[in-house]
Amino acid sequence: MTEKLLGGVHALLAAIRIIAAVLLICSVVLNFCNIIGRYFFAVSISWAEEIMLFLMVGCVFLGSSLVSWSNRQIRMDVIVSLMPEPVRKVLAVISDLVFMATCFTLAIFAWPVIEQLAAFDERSQAANFPLVIPQAMIPIGLTLMACLVGVRLITQRGSRAASSASGPHH
Repeated sequence: MTEKLLGGVHALLAAIRIIAAVLLICSVVLNFCNIIGRYFFAVSISWAEEIMLFLMVGCVFLGSSLVSWSNRQIRMDVIVSLMPEPVRKVLAVISDLVFMATCFTLAIFAWPVIEQLAAFDERSQAANFPLVIPQAMIPIGLTLMACLVGVRLITQRGSRAASSASGPHH
């Protein structure tokens, strides 16, 4: 079962990488077109800044789930790193659980705002773009982060138990 779960996670991570890369590339291309238009043709794209911001929000919040999966998020762990190994492991699990609870809580509190943006069809000023799309990236990204950290905790624990059950490896 762990192999299937990890296979699904790796497929999800590949899809997230592709989507985040496409969002970033679109942002760069739009910026390049705006620069060319502004400096060579004296015409800028009025909605470009807004759309680039929305693309970056999507890229960051989706991409942050990749960081969470690989356990490379920023931490204040100077004191923790001085602790003995067993204490560090316990604190790492507690830290991940608090991280997951925080992500889920923020996503739950953000969702009513997303529903209101959709219900009232709120749109951006310059691009007339539905605000529900970039705003939804925030709870989606937070939920992905929490779920991936949970899967990482489960699979690491399972792999440690399997390796200790099979005996020492030399």
